Amino acid sequence: MYSFVKPILFKLDPERAHDITMSKLSKISAIPFASRQLNRMFGSRVPDLPVQCMGLEFRHPVGLAAGLDKDARALPAFSALGFSGVELGTVTPKPQPGNEKPRMFRLEEDEAIINRFGFNSCGVEKFLKNLKKTDETGVAGINIGKNAVTPIEDAHFDYVSALQRVYSQADYITVNISSPNTRSLRDLQNESFLDNLLLQIKQAQLKCEKVHKRYVPIALKVAPDLESDEIEAIADLVMSHQFDALIATNTTVSRPDSLKSAHASQAGGLSGAPVKGLSTECIRQFYKLLNGRVQIIGVGGVKNADDAWEKLLAGADFIQVYSQFIYEGPAMVEKIVKGLTDKVQAAGFEDLPSALNALRKS
Repeated sequence: MYSFVKPILFKLDPERAHDITMSKLSKISAIPFASRQLNRMFGSRVPDLPVQCMGLEFRHPVGLAAGLDKDARALPAFSALGFSGVELGTVTPKPQPGNEKPRMFRLEEDEAIINRFGFNSCGVEKFLKNLKKTDETGVAGINIGKNAVTPIEDAHFDYVSALQRVYSQADYITVNISSPNTRSLRDLQNESFLDNLLLQIKQAQLKCEKVHKRYVPIALKVAPDLESDEIEAIADLVMSHQFDALIATNTTVSRPDSLKSAHASQAGGLSGAPVKGLSTECIRQFYKLLNGRVQIIGVGGVKNADDAWEKLLAGADFIQVYSQFIYEGPAMVEKIVKGLTDKVQAAGFEDLPSALNALRKS
């Protein structure tokens, strides 16, 4: 099915193709019968391979990364496509248009995408109105960011505000400080800013827990362009502030020499196949430092079961996909999970956590 649709979509401007796709999935999400039919075609074909991350139970270890459903328009549809978890957003407290178009580019020869959206967002109020949960949806994460007009020294006000608003509707919340497309945002990864930011967010989380009588885990999403000393500082801080997970990684501002596409020189964050090695190495370094105290969600260049397995062995507890989903289509979820199931069985284990626990030590 996707092999028929993809050539049509790929003849369109990438953002236009994205908007059309999201419009269709939004309509499907609004009709329970349509979502069930989509699940029959895709989701029901994905085998169970249970994992636990952040205290949450996932049917299998493959989720959708933030960025595809920025405004929470299609959670039921994405769950019906087979993802065990869907991360929505990034959402900002107030609506904002993001950067000027064009701001999304396909690097087809490289199976990659460059975007410079800049947190285009409908704002948290509209986002929550859009959000529809059904009994059939998997885990729903909400990715939060700051508004572009907010000075970096006041960023914590935006993150706390967004967290407070989405808390009751989220299964987990991701703090996005690593998009390269909002001016100075990545400065928040510096220890001088990050310590206070994480403190403010953690305090807000604990207050929300008392109000809502439920604990919603928090993850921190970081860039793949970190130096070793920055990785060490971030690892120390997420442990000391008792964050539940770290997401490695966001897009990269680097441009590997291997890129072939004419769009390779476009400004923005690069995602897809060329980021695979960078993100996996980042996972590996964080895993050694975090020592199991903070779980890791691995993102970046996952196309097949081998890529996912590599990230899991490097230290990830859960995997997310985005760019490769655009190139491969929804059947990739089934292929990855079936491939991982085969690897677990070939290694002589009955479940994925047991396999990873043993193989990471070997």
